[in-house]
Amino acid sequence: MKKHFIALLAILSLGQMSFMTPSMAQNPRVAIPDFADLVERASPAVVNIRTTEKVMVQQAQGGIPGMPEEQAEFFRRFFGVPMPGVPNGPKQSQPNSGKPQEADRGVGSGFIIESNGLILTNAHVVEGATTIYVTLTDKREFKAKLLGMDKRTDVAVVKIEARDLPRLPLGDSSKVRVGEWVLAIGSPFGLENTVTAGIVSAKSRDTGDYLPFIQTDVAVNPGNSGGPLLNTAGQVIGINSQIFSRSGGYMGISFAIPIDEAMRVADQLRTNGKMTRGRIGVALSEMTKDIAESLGLGKPRGAYVRNVEPSGPAAAGGIEAGDVILSFNGREIAKSTDLPRVVGDTKPGSSVPVQVWRKGAARELTVTVADTESAKAVNKKSDAPTADSNSTNVFGVAVIDLSDTKKKDLNLKGGVEVTSLGDGPLAKAGVRPGDVIIRVADTDITGVKQFEALVKALDANKAVPVFIRRADSTLVLPVKPK
Repeated sequence: MKKHFIALLAILSLGQMSFMTPSMAQNPRVAIPDFADLVERASPAVVNIRTTEKVMVQQAQGGIPGMPEEQAEFFRRFFGVPMPGVPNGPKQSQPNSGKPQEADRGVGSGFIIESNGLILTNAHVVEGATTIYVTLTDKREFKAKLLGMDKRTDVAVVKIEARDLPRLPLGDSSKVRVGEWVLAIGSPFGLENTVTAGIVSAKSRDTGDYLPFIQTDVAVNPGNSGGPLLNTAGQVIGINSQIFSRSGGYMGISFAIPIDEAMRVADQLRTNGKMTRGRIGVALSEMTKDIAESLGLGKPRGAYVRNVEPSGPAAAGGIEAGDVILSFNGREIAKSTDLPRVVGDTKPGSSVPVQVWRKGAARELTVTVADTESAKAVNKKSDAPTADSNSTNVFGVAVIDLSDTKKKDLNLKGGVEVTSLGDGPLAKAGVRPGDVIIRVADTDITGVKQFEALVKALDANKAVPVFIRRADSTLVLPVKPK
């Protein structure tokens, strides 16, 4: 029996060893790192940020400032908080004069990046605040001056009048690896100097915002905003900014602004008080596999231009709706969300090379970058499609020539307007009456006769890209005529 037991232990040990990585085999004590020394060094440079605002308060005399009346009544009855006239008696309604009073607005976190009191935090932590209070770990409190904030990246810089303060070293967020250990220090729910740890879950996470976030599973809650995300070397690699939550509390997903991106913004804020970005005046859509294949790109890449602002920088440089921007100023554009970041980082007034994909070939253009925010394109809905049994072409559409007025309104040189659709390929692809067909494959549409001849000659078994102008957007639809 004893021999069998020893043999079983040997088998289990061998099985366990087969799951060990080489580094684990060499050092069987590899485990969760001990953050104690790191936290001891970093904590003094992490601050609590409290903001207030001026509000009009009509409060009964004898109430407790800043506390809901229900809670105030509880304290009056059970903890002996005096009432005017009668101890623990009923409250009296004698409103004050209604003058503006300072009321707490919210709490957040921040961290010192220079020993002279320069602090990084989130824009949403300090936005709208009348007064910003910064509390250090030694309990000293300072009124802070807002040097600047940028809501688009959610970065803010504040300054307190102090010297020889501890500061945090900055890391390189481009070297962050998925799976590495990180920790956050902040004030979740107002609980100062709280430490939580986890790992990097993903990099370059697009959430619809301007920045590619670092995603982690570190417990980040309201009040952690603006605090540092640290690597195991004690360097700041990000600013904790957002959480994914259905309840308002931590659910295992949090996002941090990469410190490299944050510092680019912070440098402008501390110098100019605002953030100046480049723009070229285009509206974009994401590339899909079907669209990329229909355009001859192979794999999805680049930023698809669905609209170009008339007389804007892109239009002046020769970019057209329907182009795919492959590179900008020498930097490859892998997806549409890359372009706003690259353009935004480009100094306004610069003339830069832009590579676009148009009609099956790459073209080199030059665009001069402007410095104001792009106007947001507004998509207008057309009426629902109606059937027309008289549509005889393989696309199943009836079309008319564009009027000069419509060409001017849409800033088009040519095209045909869809008046009705049968149960054909374009209807199934989502084309509506009122849409304008401006290009089929690599051929620009000039009129009805040319369009009908072109469609008639298409290979019925081969998908082609059809470029549709709808309001101020240009759509590309891969369509197989058959």
